[in-house]
Order: sequence, then C-alpha cells, then structure tokens
Amino acid sequence: MPTMLIDEPLGVTCVFSDGSRAEFSLDGLPNPHLARDLAIGLVDLVHPHGTADSAGTVNHYVQALRQMVRVLAGRGFTGGAAQLRRGQLAEFWLGSTGPREACTRAMVRAFAQVGGVLADGVVELAAGRPYNLQPNHHQLPPYAEAEWQRLTEVCRTLADESYAAHRRALAAAAQGKHPGSGGWKPENVRWLLARLGPVNAARFGEEVGCTESAVWQRGGFMQASADLFPTHHAMIAYRLLLGIYSGIVPDGIDDLVTDDIDWAGDSTILLSYIKGRTAAESLNLPRRAVRLLEQWLAHSALLRSFSAPDGQRRLWLALSRPGHFAVTAGTGARVTVQRWVARHQIFGEDGRPLKIHRSRIRTTHEAMRDKSAWTGSGRATIDPNHTPAVEGDHYLTAATPAQQGAVETIIEDAQHDMLRRSHPPTVITEEDAAVLAEGYPQLVAAMDLDDAAIAELVGGQRDVFTAACGDQLSGLHGPKGKPCPARPWVCLLCPLAVFAPRHAVNLLRLKAFFSRQWQQMPAAQFMAVFGPYAARIQQVLDRFDPAVLAAACAGVADRDDELPLRPEELTA
Repeated sequence: MPTMLIDEPLGVTCVFSDGSRAEFSLDGLPNPHLARDLAIGLVDLVHPHGTADSAGTVNHYVQALRQMVRVLAGRGFTGGAAQLRRGQLAEFWLGSTGPREACTRAMVRAFAQVGGVLADGVVELAAGRPYNLQPNHHQLPPYAEAEWQRLTEVCRTLADESYAAHRRALAAAAQGKHPGSGGWKPENVRWLLARLGPVNAARFGEEVGCTESAVWQRGGFMQASADLFPTHHAMIAYRLLLGIYSGIVPDGIDDLVTDDIDWAGDSTILLSYIKGRTAAESLNLPRRAVRLLEQWLAHSALLRSFSAPDGQRRLWLALSRPGHFAVTAGTGARVTVQRWVARHQIFGEDGRPLKIHRSRIRTTHEAMRDKSAWTGSGRATIDPNHTPAVEGDHYLTAATPAQQGAVETIIEDAQHDMLRRSHPPTVITEEDAAVLAEGYPQLVAAMDLDDAAIAELVGGQRDVFTAACGDQLSGLHGPKGKPCPARPWVCLLCPLAVFAPRHAVNLLRLKAFFSRQWQQMPAAQFMAVFGPYAARIQQVLDRFDPAVLAAACAGVADRDDELPLRPEELTA
C-alpha cells in the first residue's frame, strides 16, 4: 500500500503500490507555510486515499503546488491556506492553465477534507466550476477492421519469418566450424557469431584474423547477425502482436521482465504487469498470446545469454541494427515505429501510413472481444460493399405485409421466450416418477406425459447433458420433429427440462464453464450471452441436497473437454 510522508526540510516522499519510491523537494519556496498546507492536501490525493499512484501523477501536483506558492508570494501573500481568500484564489486560477488549476483546486479541497481550516466560501469556490475548461480527451476509436487485419498480418508474418530464419541459422551454426580453418562460409560465419555473441564487424575480424573492411567485403556477416539475433524491427512486430492478442496496456508491455511470466501448465501463462495509472495487474493470456511469448523467448534466448544479468531479466531485447553490438530493450520513439510502418507498407483507410497508437490497439482488442465473441464479426455485413446503415435499411425494414408479419412473429416469439424464462425450474430431489407427477401436475399436463414418458424422464432415458428433456422433438428451439439443437446451457431456462440429482455433476461442470467465460469476456458481453443462464443454474443447484453437491464436486475437473462444446466456444 503506497504511503506519503512530509519531511523536513520540506518535501514529500511517496511509496507506491508497485513498490517504487519517489521524493519531491519543496524546499526553497518563498512561503513554506502555504506549501506545507497544500502538501497535506496532496497526501489525501495519493492512493489509497485518492487516485494518484505513480511518480508522474504526483509530479503534476507538485509542479502546480510550486507555481501556486510562487505566484501568490509574488503578490505579497505570506500566510497559510487558512488565510487564503476567494479573490486571491480566483485571481490565481484565472491566470493559470487548466491542468494547474485542476491540481491546486484538488489540493485545497483535500486540505479541507482532512481537517484543515479555510476561510468562508473557499471550499465552495474550490469545488465549483473551473475557470479554465480542460480539453475533452476522447478515447481513440478502434481501428477499422481492414486496418486491424493488415496490421495483424504484417506483425504475424514478420515474427514468423524472422523466427524461421533464426532457427535455420541455429541449424546452420550447428554444422559449421571456425572460418579460419573451414573457410568463409555462411554456416561458419554463423558458427562463430553464435559463440562470440552480437559483436561488431571489427571484433569479428579480430577473431578471424582480418580487418573490418575485409569482413564487409566478404559479405554475409550482417545477414548472419540478423538471423541469429532478433532485430529491432522484429521486436516491434512481436510487441505490437502481443498487444493485439492480449490487450495489455502499452506501459505494461514496455516494462515486462521474465520474472513476470508465471507458467501454469504447458499452455497457460499468468502474466503480471504494472499499469502506470493504477497498480499491479495480472492476466491469464489467451492461447495465441502464450504461443507468441514462447516463440519470442526462444527467438531471443541466444541474445539473452550474452547480455548482462540486468539485461537478461528484460523480456524485450534486440539489436538496434544487425552487426552492431547495441542491444535495445524498447520500441524507441514514435517516429521509429512510424518508420517501421512505412517500411512495411501498412496503410490506413485514407491511403496514408497507419498511425500506430498502442493504446488504440488495446481499445480495438476490447472492441473486437465485445463484438466478435460467439457471434462472428460484429462489423460484418452481407455485402462488404455496404455500410451497416445501408444493410439495415435494405434488409431490416419491413416493406411488405408479409415482412411486417414476420417481424411481429419474431417479437411474439421473444415475448413468449421471456415468459418461459420466468417459470421456476423443475427440480426433483428424489428420482421417483410419483414425486414428479405429484410435485408438478401442471408440467405433466402441459407436456401430455403418460406413465411411460414420466418413467423415462425419471429413469434417465430422456437425459441430455444438463437435464432430462420432456420432448426433444417439440421444435421449441429448432425445427419441429427433429432433435433439439440447443446448446447445453439453454436447457436451464427451457420449460421442458427436468433436473434430477444425477445431473448435479454436469451442472457443476457448466457452472465452472461460466466462471471461465466470465474471466475472459467483457462483463457486458457475458451478461448478454450467459447472464440469465448463470443466474438460473444457481437456483437449480440450491434445490439439491448439500451432500449431493459435495459428492458431485469430485467429478469436476474445470476443463473444457468435460462439456460438449464447439471449437468457437472453447475457453481461450
């Protein structure tokens, strides 16, 4: 938990939730009394009391504090916060910038909240409408689907091609020998580089017994270096692709170290990272992100073995240029990434090189999860040349009486479905036909069940995955006269379903599946797809004896292969 201390000489020391520490000096200001009062207010703005939880955020407040103290001292003010008057504050804020006004207003309000004394009307002024309206920072919209697909394809291709070249180079190096005895051959150049590390041409020439210019003239050295060690261009592709696959915040990707990777089995990674605006977070990586990280670790393993201990911990290591011993751990400035975009001809819908905003990659990842999970691409249209608005006008507008009737039928079916969902579940605690007939006479009458059908329901002959079905050919969820095609969770709200103690194991397996989906789906999407079923399954389980549920838990392994799922329904 972060803490913040006010020290003598005047200054603040912060320890944030990620364990980092920062010190800010307030010494030398012309009015220490006011500076100390505002610093007291700043303490209340730091997490866990407030939202500031990084050195950068606190520094904004400290700079605003310094400016306020200096400006008011220049106008002859020598008192503390208690002596501040509305006119003095209004004059300062009118002449300040929007961010500085917001920071100092927050510190004045916080000073009052922790018990500081202020003059009449000052708190109301500080809590009122700001004089300098700050620009409205809108979240960048997601990339267009064509842009997203192009960026993903280029990153995937670069990552795969560079890794394939790396593996070929390692295989060639295993067959080579020292160029001094075996001659200047590609496999021999790679053999020596794999033992020397990412050296420059001059150092390589010293080992071979020739000059730097001779190394360049003989050729093959730069290509061998690029094949054996990941280059900056390949690392950019890997990092962008990890953001595309996982949706991790950019600053979290930047600061990853190998210790952040926690393997939970052969195909699962729990990745811990620091989100600069909040604190430490963790994410169970999707399967393709796991495979990408495995590939990157293998791709960078040779370079990592030649790095210093501090460098080996860094997840991202690459050569700034092939053939130069300059290892970089970052993607570089934005201009570097844009040069990478231009080099690989990634264009936006406007025909210009696509502007890469890594925070926008996260936004697009979340949008794609919201719109593509379970239902295909939410942006897809019947004709790719049509906009969604055009197709809505063409295909969803009821222009004829027949079409209007079809729309009304859909609405009526939806209303009937809502009514069916409101009915309580049919749960029998004893697998006895008499119990079913006595406990649910309306159900028996509605489904027109005879004694043989009731016996089949209770005995298990009509079982599906989560329940016993009164009539699988009823056509309630599909064509009448054909077996019901509904997914396993649909039975939870079906009026034809009868739940017995023997179904407890599969019901618990389905509940575990809901839990896994909740962890990987946005909340709004989960509630739209599984929300009603997740609520109903608990109602059913609550009707069973606790001893039955305790015995059933032993048969639940919390894996997808326990349920009859389609490939697109598997947990990522």
